[in-house]
Amino acid sequence: MIALLAVGFAAGFSGGLFGIGGGVITTPVLYALFQVMGFSDETCLKTAIGTSLAIIIVTSLRSLLTHHQAGFVDGKILKDWTPWIALGAGAGGFLARWAPAELLTIIFTGGAFWVAYRRLFKSGHSSGKVTDLGRKRMKVPLGIGTGLFSSLMGIGGGALGVMIMTVAGRPMHQAIGTSAGFGVAVAVPGVLGFIYSGSSTLDLPPMSLGYMNIPAFMVMAAMAAIAAPLGAKVAHRIHGDLLSKIFGAYVFIAACALAYDIFSG
Repeated sequence: MIALLAVGFAAGFSGGLFGIGGGVITTPVLYALFQVMGFSDETCLKTAIGTSLAIIIVTSLRSLLTHHQAGFVDGKILKDWTPWIALGAGAGGFLARWAPAELLTIIFTGGAFWVAYRRLFKSGHSSGKVTDLGRKRMKVPLGIGTGLFSSLMGIGGGALGVMIMTVAGRPMHQAIGTSAGFGVAVAVPGVLGFIYSGSSTLDLPPMSLGYMNIPAFMVMAAMAAIAAPLGAKVAHRIHGDLLSKIFGAYVFIAACALAYDIFSG
């Protein structure tokens, strides 16, 4: 319970601070906790991802509202991208039913290393040219890809969204604020897919709805709802490059821990 409270607060705070849903924090921790409870690796990972997606709904909504009040949200991009992100996320949730745990772990770990690299060494640097992200050839493939990849990783889409927007020439704070909204588009269809995918699984943690654990969700979501606005307010006072590097450092550490778990057997 103490771990869930602490990680829920950390996920909410980071969600507001970095424009992410917090899944990159909650997924590894929930995976470890379910392992301690004695469940199979496949059940642990899929339930960790599904539960994290549910938490992301709360974190992203709270974060988005605070960023919107500060004027850092591009409503047009959210409107243009949301249907395609949701489509990709729903597909990822349903694919989880047949995806082996090893594949999901590799996807999460590889994606985390990539996000860490981009945040540590490439973050905050745009080409200086503003790209129209509302064009069909941009929003359809990138939106579906963001939703699919984020859903399978159990993250909210902000990690990818921030990178796409900064590369497209958008300011870091606007990228963070807008990408907070991507989390809702990823998490709602994604968690529904994970609930469906785990509906016939018997080896689940107590009080789970498919691959979504209700007690863990309630505890962590409550803390995330409190912490997300605090993180968003802090983000408005910190330089964009520093935000990226702090987050990149955490993601790198989390990815190393998961990589060790894979290779150590």
